[in-house]
Amino acid sequence: METLQATFFLFVFVPLVNPAPPLQQESLQFYEYDTDVSMGSLTQDYEMQSKDIRKDGTNVSLDTSLMLPSDDNQLDVPPTKDTNLPTCLLCVCLSGSVYCEEIDIEAVPPLPKETAYLYARFNKIKRIAASDFADIPTLRRIDFSGNRIEEIEDGAFSKLLLLEELSLAENRLVKLPVLPPKLTTFNANQNRIKSRGIKANAFKKLTNLAYLYLGHNALESVPLNLPESLRILHLQYNNITTITDDTFCKSNNTRYIRTRMDEIRMEGNPIVLAKHVNAFSCLRMLPVGTYY
Repeated sequence: METLQATFFLFVFVPLVNPAPPLQQESLQFYEYDTDVSMGSLTQDYEMQSKDIRKDGTNVSLDTSLMLPSDDNQLDVPPTKDTNLPTCLLCVCLSGSVYCEEIDIEAVPPLPKETAYLYARFNKIKRIAASDFADIPTLRRIDFSGNRIEEIEDGAFSKLLLLEELSLAENRLVKLPVLPPKLTTFNANQNRIKSRGIKANAFKKLTNLAYLYLGHNALESVPLNLPESLRILHLQYNNITTITDDTFCKSNNTRYIRTRMDEIRMEGNPIVLAKHVNAFSCLRMLPVGTYY
């Protein structure tokens, strides 16, 4: 019994007397040594004014202007259109697409020159300038839904010859801009557009336009000169009171059929469609709306 107790106490106290293992001592010394070297190199970097470095046979000068400024004298360099860095930090840039959604921007940011798709929904943009897309001819789709756009400069979209889809839904527009020629889809739902804000030939030359959304506005009449390519037309919840025999059809051609038109929505307007039966004689399907 005494022998067992002696062995027990020897087992407990021997590790307390021995020094720490060599690995722990070496790691502690290495840590302290590394810290001293790092602090010294940092001190030398901040004290260095300039230094020539030869790399691959070329002299490179390290200018102190590249050093971080102190808190008392910080430089404020605004982003420019010559660099893609600010926009792609603020937004997400991926394979020709730029996503700037719900980031509270108040203007269209500078875009990379190869941008094909721009999604800038749900921001605070109030105005679109002609210069915003002057250098971006590659754009195919633009979505400005859910902003506060009140003004669009002349020519902002008209020179985008590849643009196929444009959404200006849920903004504050009172008139439509000039649209690009190859547009296939245009969405201006939920604005404040009146009939006088749409030019007579606004859609006439858009021979590829298939989807036109103008619902929830303040239109008093159906836009004129709708292209033959149109398949879907949404005019619901406006203030349309009149339709003529030439609105959708051709009064001088009783055999004319608008073959591509699949859907017309006119519900929520004060017009009674049953009073204008001849206006729909060329359609394969009657518009959705009030008939009595």
